[in-house]
Parts: sequence; structure tokens; C-alpha cells
Amino acid sequence: MIADRAPRIVVAGLGGDSGKTLLSLGLLLSFRRAGREVAAFKKGPDYIDAAWLSWASGRPARNLDSYLMGFDIAADSFCRHATRGGLNVIEGNRGLYDGVDSAGTHSTAELAKAIQAPVILVVNATKVTRTAAAYVLGCQAMDPALHLAGVVLNQVAGKRHEAILCQAIAETCAGIPVLGVLPRAPGEAVLPGRHLGLVTPGEHPRIAELESNLSRLLEGHIDLDQLAAIAAAAPPLPVPAPSGHHSAGSVGVKIGYVHDSAFTFYYPENLEALERGGAQLVPVSALSDQALPPGLQALYIGGGFPETHGVALSENISFLASVRQAAERGLPIYAECGGLMFLSQALHWHGGRYPMAGVLPFEVEVTARPQGHGYAELEVDEDNPFFAPGTRLKGHEFHYSRILAPGAPPPTACSVKRGTGVLAGRDGVVVGRVWASYTHLHALATPKWTNSLLSIAGDFARQCNS
Repeated sequence: MIADRAPRIVVAGLGGDSGKTLLSLGLLLSFRRAGREVAAFKKGPDYIDAAWLSWASGRPARNLDSYLMGFDIAADSFCRHATRGGLNVIEGNRGLYDGVDSAGTHSTAELAKAIQAPVILVVNATKVTRTAAAYVLGCQAMDPALHLAGVVLNQVAGKRHEAILCQAIAETCAGIPVLGVLPRAPGEAVLPGRHLGLVTPGEHPRIAELESNLSRLLEGHIDLDQLAAIAAAAPPLPVPAPSGHHSAGSVGVKIGYVHDSAFTFYYPENLEALERGGAQLVPVSALSDQALPPGLQALYIGGGFPETHGVALSENISFLASVRQAAERGLPIYAECGGLMFLSQALHWHGGRYPMAGVLPFEVEVTARPQGHGYAELEVDEDNPFFAPGTRLKGHEFHYSRILAPGAPPPTACSVKRGTGVLAGRDGVVVGRVWASYTHLHALATPKWTNSLLSIAGDFARQCNS
């Protein structure tokens, strides 16, 4: 089997807010400034971190999620999209050994082993000294098969704090170098957050300043040469065979997808799979376009933050009417999470009520607490235009909103085997040729999604031409 080099590191942490994203972005920007090619990946299904990694790397970041797609497909995706020079950064999620169960199944550590990547552990050193060495030692001893290659200390208070930390780790954790010590800085000053996590790149209020801020934070604090050497020492990986998979569809169907600062949650593989299947993708803005473009055979509305754009969306009356009229004419519409919110009668947030497209028979309220968060598994058990009964769908959900259905519950196509869904163990609201769900699907994990959307678009095209 042919093998090839792909210099790589996994950036892991002891938990959330350790500084993984900060370090990952800084490394990508630093290597790019040095003229080195980079590629970025996000462990798990998260859209927002992946969007930031895309911004920093200058190319689409890929999600690697072994729970959704399996280890083989995740490793294959990495090999297909990794750069053979420069640096590949895989940002982990949660804590290094945190998975879906007590055994840490599908953890960052397990992904790192699957792609034979050395791990750089980010340790938030706030208010600790020698205990930081205990954290590192525990991670080192937990799984000897994991290549824990170095540590970066974050939120270090000063030179004395740094000296104690570095000495404790050197004396306690054999063979684990401290590759960098980042000074104390409020994360909000660099990457502001809100519900669902970080602000998206498209909504960052001072993104022009961000690159220089990250540069200053890392400058002189990270041993980039040693880190590059660790990445380059990763063993060769198999070169994937050319993909022969092409989704069955109708060549030339036009599928619109709503893409603006309100709707940014799209896996690049989903859009690429539709194009490989013969679709012409047409970007649409719910904020600035006055109507849907003519000649669409389907519409895809991904997730995002419609609530933070409630005023602008509700004031674009002609676009809302265009979507509603298209649904009434039978245009296939596939909507996830934020898309579901957009298709509702109205959106409630922070005391305001914002009329939406009025396609679905309920209103939606955005709350202060998560209403669904984690992996989701659905079983299709009702007839619908998209998926055959008996189909199992694996995805994820993360939403602060919930539907308000004072009367009869809306018609749904799926029972929820894992997760929350829209109401009382149900998901997949179906109205005519509209599917709206809180569950996000990934094309590599659920190829049926691609075939379904292409097929229904082709059927609609033939109906319009007959």
C-alpha cells in the first residue's frame, strides 16, 4: 500500500475552555505567515470552531467525527484533505479522553490514535502550579498507546508561575516537553462567545484586528520549530484510492442554499456531495435577496443564528413571501435547526417577536438554556418525500430554541432514539415537500441524505417540465 507523509498534530485539552481553539488558530496563522501550507480539522460535529479553523487556514476545515462516520471514514477524510507539507492541525473537543461513555469511546485520544497523530496538550494553568504536572502525568499514564508529544501551558500569570510549572512538569512527566507558555489573557478579548459557543467569523465585530491579536499572543511564546519537528515525525499514512462514489441524481438540477451571516452551518462535504451528484448549487441570502432565484428544483437551509438577525430577516418581507409561496407550489425544502426556525410562523427572542416565512404551523422561542445538545439518532417511521420508513439517521443537535405548538403537534416523520428532537420524542417535521428538523446530518455519515435531496429535486424538475 502506498503511504505518504502528512505532518500533523492533534491539539487537545483537559476540558472545554482550555485554549484549544486559541492555540489552533494561532498555529495556523503563524505557519501561513511563514509561507507554510496548512490544513485544519475539527474533531466532532461542531460548526463554529470549524468555521474559525477555515478562516485561519484559508481553506475549508473538515469535521472528523468517528461516532457519526466511523473511524475508517474519518481517517480517510483526513488523508484526502491533509496537506503533504507544512502543518495539519486537528483540534480536539472536550477533554482528551472524553467520549460518549465511561470508556472514552470516540474521544479525541481515540481519533489521534486512529490517524497516528502526536498530541499537544493545552493545560489551563489558572491558579495551579505543581498540580498541572499531575494533570499531564495522568494523561500520559492513562493510555500508553497514545503519543502525548508535548504541552502548552495557557493562562500563565508571570515568570515565577512559569518557572514552577515548567520545573514540575520536567521533574514529573518524563519525555514531555513544554512547547509554549501563553500569558494570561481574557479569552473574550480575543474570541468573544455567546450561546452555542463562539461568535462566528462572519459576525466577529473586529475580525480585522484578530489576526494581529493572535499573533501577539503567540509571538515568542511557542517553540514553532520543535512543534513542526513533532508534526513531521508522525508516521506515513495510506494514500486513499480515488473516490468512485457518485450520488445518484439528476444532472443539472439547481439547488439553492441559504448562505449569509444568519445561516452559516454547512459541512463542506454536504455541498460537495450534491455537486458530485450533478447539482448546480446556487447561493441565496435571506438578508439581502428580495426573492428566491427562478428555476430552483430544491432549497437547502442550514443552521445558524437567525435569532441574532431577527429584525433583518423579518423585515425582508418579499423574501419571506417568496419562500412561503415556493413551499406552497411544492418546491422541496430541506431545513436544519436554524432553517426550521426560519420556516416557522415567528421567532421569539429577548422579548421580541419576529415574523418568519410561515411555512411550518408553529412559532419558535429561543431560551436561555440549551433545549437539545449532543448526538441524535432518529428512525423514520412515517411516510414522507425524503426518507423511506425504517431509515436510521445519525446526526447531532445543539439548539437553544424550542417550538411553541399550543394545538395539535405538527406532523413528524421520525421517532427519536437518542436526543431531543422537536417535541415529545419526535423529529423531522413534514409539511408537503418540506422537511424541517433539529438534527444536523453529515453527508459522509449519512449518504442517504445526498441521494434523497438529489432525487426529490430531480422529481420536481421533471414535474415542472411535464
